[in-house]
Amino acid sequence: MSFINILKQADIFYELTNTQLELVASICTEKRFQAGEIVFEENTPGTELYIIADGEVEIVVNPALIGKESASGMYTIATLRRGQSFGEVSLVDEGVRSAGARCAKPDTHLLVIPRDKLMLLCDTYPQLGYRLMRNLAADLAMKIRHTDLQVREQLTWAPNRE
Repeated sequence: MSFINILKQADIFYELTNTQLELVASICTEKRFQAGEIVFEENTPGTELYIIADGEVEIVVNPALIGKESASGMYTIATLRRGQSFGEVSLVDEGVRSAGARCAKPDTHLLVIPRDKLMLLCDTYPQLGYRLMRNLAADLAMKIRHTDLQVREQLTWAPNRE
């Protein structure tokens, strides 16, 4: 499958023209991972955005980083599939990764988009940049709402730990 066809499946590239998709595709590389392999760790610098071409990726957090013990070590907060993106938070704020990413299926195929090249495209082609940032904001808002629901569910249904 071509990079352009993969990008067309991703919500963050919604309403980009074929020419704009070709520009984004020109800066993509691809990586393959096996089940259990780590794409990136929580609290590490992030300079890349990822699009899932095939497979599944778990977004995980380590409760030990805030002083909590966990039998399994990592807690999965989301499972992402084909067409979904991840890594966008550190892409936007240039901070450290707010969570880790681990492959959940064998032969997971990811497109990797470097931040510096993507920002150069956005600066050079403002219409592309506007559409991408609008879509990115909508995608992040949806993910925040999902996380908010998870927090509310935990607060409502988790056993009282007093």
